[in-house]
Amino acid sequence: MWAASCLASCCAACACDACRTVVSGISRRSARIAYCGLFALSLIVAWILREVAAPLMEKIPWINHFHKTPDREWFETDAVLRVSFGNFLFFAILALMMIGVKNQKDPRDSVHHGGWMMKIICWCVLVILMFFLPNEIITFYETTSKFGSGLFLLVQVVLLLDFVHSWNDKWVGYDEQFWYMALLVVSLVCYVATFCFTGLLFYVFTPSAHDCGLNTFFIVTTLICVFLFAIVTLHPTVAGSILPASVISLYCTYLCYSGLASEPRDYACNGLHKHSKAVSTGTLSVGLLTTVLSVVYSAVRAGSSTTLLSPPSSPQAGAGKPLLPMDKVEEQREEKEKARPVTYSYSFFHIIFALASMYSAMLLTGWSTSIGESGKLVDVGWPSVWVRIITSWATSALFIWSMVAPHLFPDREF
Repeated sequence: MWAASCLASCCAACACDACRTVVSGISRRSARIAYCGLFALSLIVAWILREVAAPLMEKIPWINHFHKTPDREWFETDAVLRVSFGNFLFFAILALMMIGVKNQKDPRDSVHHGGWMMKIICWCVLVILMFFLPNEIITFYETTSKFGSGLFLLVQVVLLLDFVHSWNDKWVGYDEQFWYMALLVVSLVCYVATFCFTGLLFYVFTPSAHDCGLNTFFIVTTLICVFLFAIVTLHPTVAGSILPASVISLYCTYLCYSGLASEPRDYACNGLHKHSKAVSTGTLSVGLLTTVLSVVYSAVRAGSSTTLLSPPSSPQAGAGKPLLPMDKVEEQREEKEKARPVTYSYSFFHIIFALASMYSAMLLTGWSTSIGESGKLVDVGWPSVWVRIITSWATSALFIWSMVAPHLFPDREF
């Protein structure tokens, strides 16, 4: 017993030293990666608890206080929501703490980039405490998460539009024939992929043996938007570039596919149901990985945007003079005399992760409608379908607005 106790103590000490070494190696540049890793860990924990925690939660009296024990799917959804709530509070608290940080001499700058051992401990404590909350609070968070998820999807759309317009402006700015040819090639590839993808959607999701008017409506509406993008872009008054229109066309077609693929597996018009009778662990892993990557990418890009998120004192915000190259002596003197401004809004960065926590919870629970086989899949159910389709329509409207607004309101800056 004494030897076993010593061995356990040694292992615990080694584990603590390893964690301390890892967190101490997180620098300013890798802090955002560390936040992404913590966020991805929260999704993995939520997914694991969704699969294994139901039998244990059935025995917790303040959770299972019903006269009749709910189905297993209810406890799976509840476990995901509780982990998501803890993750949301962690990033929401950080967002409140970081309000007003404008330069790196602010003490809160070191809190944002350092203290990772304490952050991990606080994150774990928050997630654990969520399992002691009454069901009424979790139900309120579930309802709020649907609105928060909508805000996160809106941020995704804005970031995509900003990205494609910046991409187009950069290539056009080179003013060389090679880059103009590259624009044409990429645009043609996107349009070919869009029309091939649309044909595949008609083949898979509108089988001739069934009346699939709703699916046909979704696909035709998306196709109309694709043609509308090209007409607006090529109009002499707008005189826009075809690259943004082609990329947004492909993205809207993908959203249409994603929505149709999220239809319940027992829906006759879902052509994927024949291949989804038995859902393997590998399929679930791929679905979860795709969710993690898309959410993390959106959060990182939002947190790194210099046009949307830079505070007024930041050079990227355009309020101050650009930092000119200087020799080392002058640079050191400059840093001593004036604090270096932060390059992005720390507060908004954490807000994005908080909203992403809500969004990922909705994905893992099928927008809190995990019933039967749909509860075993990531992001499956009619709410998921409509969220995807409405997001596609919102993307279309925002893109058209971004093209015509500068001409409707020439005196305003867009």
